[in-house]
Amino acid sequence: GGRPQGQPRCQLIPPQAVGYPSSLRKLARLASTRYLGSMGHGRTYLIVGNWKMNLGLEASERLAERLDKRVGRQEGVEVMLAPSYIALARVSNILRWSRIGVAAQDMSEQESGAFTGDVSADMLLTIGCAGVILGHSERRAIHSESDELIGRKLQRALSVELFPIVCVGETAAEREAGATFDVLARQLAGAFPDSVEEAIAAGKKFALAYEPVWAIGTGKVASPETAQEAHAFIRGKIADQFGAALADQTRILYGGSVTPENAAELLAQVDIDGVLVGGASLKADDFIRIIQAAPGYPADATQAGEAIGSGA
Repeated sequence: GGRPQGQPRCQLIPPQAVGYPSSLRKLARLASTRYLGSMGHGRTYLIVGNWKMNLGLEASERLAERLDKRVGRQEGVEVMLAPSYIALARVSNILRWSRIGVAAQDMSEQESGAFTGDVSADMLLTIGCAGVILGHSERRAIHSESDELIGRKLQRALSVELFPIVCVGETAAEREAGATFDVLARQLAGAFPDSVEEAIAAGKKFALAYEPVWAIGTGKVASPETAQEAHAFIRGKIADQFGAALADQTRILYGGSVTPENAAELLAQVDIDGVLVGGASLKADDFIRIIQAAPGYPADATQAGEAIGSGA
């Protein structure tokens, strides 16, 4: 449902207020249960905007408010935003009555302690995060994150009921060498060690994102057929490890230079259940068009959004 009548759009509760962490932690856990999937093929499309290291606090607030106004009440497609750490609390508060969820771009595998610069899963829960992106190619390449580290982060996220989106994908050199499937198999094996199987068997949900590294921020995009082939392989590996029923429920997103122009063709593929959007998610109109391209987005809602206009 929507925001209660008379409730201001954004009124950040001070951290020292009694009950702030526990109340938002509860909201985050309730929100994370939404990301389960229920379309005709058993999976609701999920569109995630990864803002990366962009936008200051005020720009993040403006973009979140605009997206909330345009698509924050629509059913049929699920949307998550992943702002920078500095904006997470404020964006989460803006969207607290919205159908748009909030995810972090990363988190520590540690519970707490002397880990300078890190942010824990529990900290994310206290500010209303419902999900977290793990293993993005930029974290793997720039910060040397290993498959095993990503597996430990996944275990931690599942243990506190954060909805994890686990990224996998090959580099240009690996694709040219014909090693795409070998790389995906290795990354999946590392990200899903035996230690997470109990949590997943108990019903903890997750999503995957296939992001060919050669397509991220380059303007290049995998053809729908190439992307579908990789997604089908990933779903097959999940079926091998966790069974066909869970694999059929698991959403696999595509990430890599997604735009309003190519989104519909990508989302039409049988094993592509959403998109992880980088640069285009920083522009409200472009991101809204990508959301509207997803099967399941109501046609009348699209028309209503266009009527509001880009000046909203």
